[in-house]
Amino acid sequence: MGSTSNGNEDKVVETVMVGRYIEMEQEGDFRTVKSRLSSLLWHGGSAYDAWFSCASNQVAQVLLTLPYSFSQLGMMSGILFQLFYGLMGSWTAYLISILYVEYRTRKEREKVDFRNHVIQWFEVLDGMLGKHWRNVGLAFNCTFLLFGSVIQLIACASNIYYINDKLDKRTWTYIFGVCCATTVFIPSFHNYRIWSFLGLLMTTYTAWYLTIASLLHGQVEGVKHSGPTKLVLYFTGATNILYTFGGHAVTVEIMHAMWKPQKFKAIYLLATLYVMTLTLPSAASVYWAFGDLLLDHSNALALLPRTGWRDAAVVLMLVHQFITFGFACTPLYFVWEKLVGLHDCRSLCKRAAARLPVVVPIWFLAIIFPFFGPINSTVGSLLVSFTVYVIPSLAHMLTFRSAAARENAVEPPPRFVGRWIGTYTINSFVVGWVLVVGFGFGGWASMANFIHQIDTFGLFTKCYQCPQLPPPPPPPYGLPLPTSTQAPSTAPFPTNVHNHTIPTISSSMSPSPSPSPSYIVHHHLGP
Repeated sequence: MGSTSNGNEDKVVETVMVGRYIEMEQEGDFRTVKSRLSSLLWHGGSAYDAWFSCASNQVAQVLLTLPYSFSQLGMMSGILFQLFYGLMGSWTAYLISILYVEYRTRKEREKVDFRNHVIQWFEVLDGMLGKHWRNVGLAFNCTFLLFGSVIQLIACASNIYYINDKLDKRTWTYIFGVCCATTVFIPSFHNYRIWSFLGLLMTTYTAWYLTIASLLHGQVEGVKHSGPTKLVLYFTGATNILYTFGGHAVTVEIMHAMWKPQKFKAIYLLATLYVMTLTLPSAASVYWAFGDLLLDHSNALALLPRTGWRDAAVVLMLVHQFITFGFACTPLYFVWEKLVGLHDCRSLCKRAAARLPVVVPIWFLAIIFPFFGPINSTVGSLLVSFTVYVIPSLAHMLTFRSAAARENAVEPPPRFVGRWIGTYTINSFVVGWVLVVGFGFGGWASMANFIHQIDTFGLFTKCYQCPQLPPPPPPPYGLPLPTSTQAPSTAPFPTNVHNHTIPTISSSMSPSPSPSPSYIVHHHLGP
């Protein structure tokens, strides 16, 4: 009897979950070659599309900062935290998918039509737990996605600088802000089919380039692997990994773009497993080769010699960061459209124009806080910890707290996790761990590091972590400046300028006689 009931429920779910968001599509029976090609490249909704979207969105620019986290954590802790947070992120993504299926099934049984409406996480919380939970979820989710977009824009400027340093990073931020604003023309996650596929190929190339290039480069002379050395660095690195596997703030929107969203349950876990084949070898190899040098280089590309292979990795990551910017921004576009009443508008141009104000604060924040690397940990501890770990776990427990809700659940927990008791136990552990370690210790460490960056470089810094040559030394007291007409030397200025003695200037450089030894002074540079 129980198996028959479960079979009927599965059939109900299968028939109910077929609605999809019809963006700006013109429907009709006649399909030309152009429309078929558009469907192949543009309109995605399969489980494969969802997998590519999850994997492509998850790995993103953080691939370049994970070696920096390894230098803070040490090799063993870096590997263990990746495995641990990868599993934890997959679990909470599963919870979000269950709550989405529950919400959508209930609404569609009430004859609610979602074909011209994208369901978002805060609406799921509203339907399951009420307006207070909706407001909390909306605040955390929008703030996280806002700063997630900021991080992608910062990463664009950081990466392009390694190919063309004629412009400073702030100027590159201006340029890429305009480029990323073009994502307003992408209607929804249906339309990321080809972009998700290409994005994952790009990060796959970059990850294996980092791995192979580091191994071929070998360890630098006198390499040291001293991490972890300080608690503040340890928890900063841990929260960057928490951020890495907390990219499922767009889970609901990706699910809604699927033709059969109930198939999403294991997709995020499979995407995470693939991502680990990229992040673990690359981070471990770069840290093995460069060790503590990474503490001052949050972007792993900065330490590898410039070659055609590295330039290709930079260009591919730039394109991928443009895609990921769209992933993070699209849910914000939806929220803004709903606020201004244009969400159901079928005109692409009107919706694109309405979306543009969303890009402005992202652009501005990227210029204020260009701290590539440290900002990841700050966002991870203060926003990701609640948005994709604490809130989904608590929401799942409260939604199914009554016996009737558990009895009528569309998707009950699987047996291998211990059914409801096991689910509540895991959820309680996730909430406790993330509040104490992620938000507590991680928040303290990441904010301390973030404030240190502000004190060191300042807000609106023109070129964060750019190499700078020291200014030329002033001439010794009492000596005239040289009058040589030769071109300035291109020899690098000595890196160790402390206690450096300026040599005596010869008489051939000046028409005046050479000064007596009593007038020659030893000019010491530096403090």
